[in-house]
Amino acid sequence: MSTTAGEERDELVQPKEHNTLFPIFLKLENLNLLLVGGGNVALEKLRAIFQNTPKAKVKLVGREVIPAVEKFLTEHQVPFEQRAFRVEDLSGVDLVIIAINEKAVSAEIQRECKEKGILANVADTPDFCDFYLGSVVQKGNLKIAISTNGKSPTIAKRVKDVLNDTFPNEIDEVLENMEKIRNTLEGDFSDKVRQLNDITTVLAVKTEPETPRHKKTVQTILYVAASICLMVLGHLLFSYITYDHVNTATTWVTNQFDENLLIYMLGGFIAQMIDGALGMAYGVSATTFLLSFGISPAAASASVHTSEIFTSGVSGLMHLRFGNVNNKLFRNLLLPGVVGAITGAYILSSLEDYSHFLKPIVSAYTLVLGLIIIRKALLPKIKKKKTKNIGILAIIGGFLDSIGGGGWGPIVTSTLLAGGRNARYTIGSVNLAEFFVAFSSSVTFILFLGMNHFQIILGLILGGSIAAPIAARLASKLPVKTIMIIVGLVVILVSLYNIYRIAPKLL
Repeated sequence: MSTTAGEERDELVQPKEHNTLFPIFLKLENLNLLLVGGGNVALEKLRAIFQNTPKAKVKLVGREVIPAVEKFLTEHQVPFEQRAFRVEDLSGVDLVIIAINEKAVSAEIQRECKEKGILANVADTPDFCDFYLGSVVQKGNLKIAISTNGKSPTIAKRVKDVLNDTFPNEIDEVLENMEKIRNTLEGDFSDKVRQLNDITTVLAVKTEPETPRHKKTVQTILYVAASICLMVLGHLLFSYITYDHVNTATTWVTNQFDENLLIYMLGGFIAQMIDGALGMAYGVSATTFLLSFGISPAAASASVHTSEIFTSGVSGLMHLRFGNVNNKLFRNLLLPGVVGAITGAYILSSLEDYSHFLKPIVSAYTLVLGLIIIRKALLPKIKKKKTKNIGILAIIGGFLDSIGGGGWGPIVTSTLLAGGRNARYTIGSVNLAEFFVAFSSSVTFILFLGMNHFQIILGLILGGSIAAPIAARLASKLPVKTIMIIVGLVVILVSLYNIYRIAPKLL
């Protein structure tokens, strides 16, 4: 008898096997569990049970109980008997885990469990299992169970390692905050679901994947650039260290610690507190502060960028370490940003003699940045258009960052985020590029102005170091929108004051 082509295809196409297990989470503190066995496998099961449910009700029966198991049972006050399994051990039991190296005995115990309607798990024997003990990822209240349908526990453990690295420990704080939000929502069930969906939409933003090849390229560029930076810094440093200088170094360093250093430390402290809360505005805040104390624009910008080498370098490395850098975006920002920074630093240092004219210009620029910060805080969400011409944006950001002593973050980061780019990869890539922008600007200033602002740089670094842990702590407590408005107002007021103070001298 012949068959049609369609019938032949139906015979050839077999349904693909899939995992039919139904996942559930058990409250073991409300169930009675019997563990049969006292060897290493039993110890592994015990650790898994009590790691997930510290108050689990467990009883162990084993012909041989190794010392490690006995110690564990004693520490957790688990009753046990060192003897062979008996059928009466199943009385009052809800679950059984069989962890012995005797397949025939295991099969017999499983058969007894089945007759009594008790669910059983036989270690390393999937066919005899009514349930599996999967690998578990736990971050506080978040718990994820992984199953390979009994095919490969090793793969389950590898997936567990990946998920453990993926979810930050702070995810538990997110869950607690979501619970608080849920308890304050009003309306019926549909309204609450809709509100929670709006709040958590950001978690479902599609991230831009990075291949191992791309990551290796970024790391190679970073290591090569860092080596060149160290060589240049070493050359610049040792060109100023002679035998005569070494003899007077102690006295010179001691002289740096005066009331002026405390003022610069205060500037570094304030700037880092702002940057820690907003993730930007370190440069504009520190520059505005220094200008208000009479520091020239070139000296202020040079000092701020030199101190930023340390802060942005550490920040960039951390973002790279945690996979927050988009390789393509970083490349598009790097060279244009460096070119813009060098150009701005060269122009500003060449016009150092005209600082009395530059101060009101730079103050006007910081005034505009203050307005941008407030606008970003108050502006309602609008339809986003992806930013094009990233190279031009980076050149402008690097140039204005050198001229004004800040602006790379407020200009570049804000523009890219407003264009709809992923926040994680944008902030990470811009921060990593900022290290090279700050370094290029600093080297240019040093070549044309010399290393004459050590006290300012030291004060900014010391003040910023003190503020960093405090800012990190407060960042999760204070409303960002309010902080941005306050920072914008402070920058605007100080900039206006600087313009008011300098303007009469120009007239």
